[in-house]
Amino acid sequence: MRGKGKIMKTVEIYTDGACSGNPGPGGYGVILRFGTKEKELSGGEATTTNNRMELTGVIVALEALKEPCKVILTTDSKYVVDSVTKGWLSSWRRNGWRKRDKSPALNADLWQRLWPLLQTHDVTFVHVRGHNGHPENERCDRLAVARRNEYMNKT
Repeated sequence: MRGKGKIMKTVEIYTDGACSGNPGPGGYGVILRFGTKEKELSGGEATTTNNRMELTGVIVALEALKEPCKVILTTDSKYVVDSVTKGWLSSWRRNGWRKRDKSPALNADLWQRLWPLLQTHDVTFVHVRGHNGHPENERCDRLAVARRNEYMNKT
């Protein structure tokens, strides 16, 4: 794939989020893969929601890329996948981060961080069922849960 006159690298990204309570302590896990190289990232927050952790994982992964890439992003979050692929994100942005019913779009701060990343990278979203034996999704879940648990143990 070409981007601005040069061939773009293809990177596989896997993400997952976890949260206990909604809101509650949460975490995200990410795997970035380029050829045979892999990198894991994870983080969390003391008070968050599952959707915020799912979205944060995607953002952190894309922010970690050092140049525009072709990305195959696999997640179990229908919230993230549908928001982008069904055009909801574009609509919220066009409408001043408001939904069709004029109420504020949820997590607008994170969607605003994601938007320019989606303009920089050529991202294809792939949805997988969570907790269904997908090796990378299960690994991301373990990373997310471990970070969530760090916040649970602090209370």
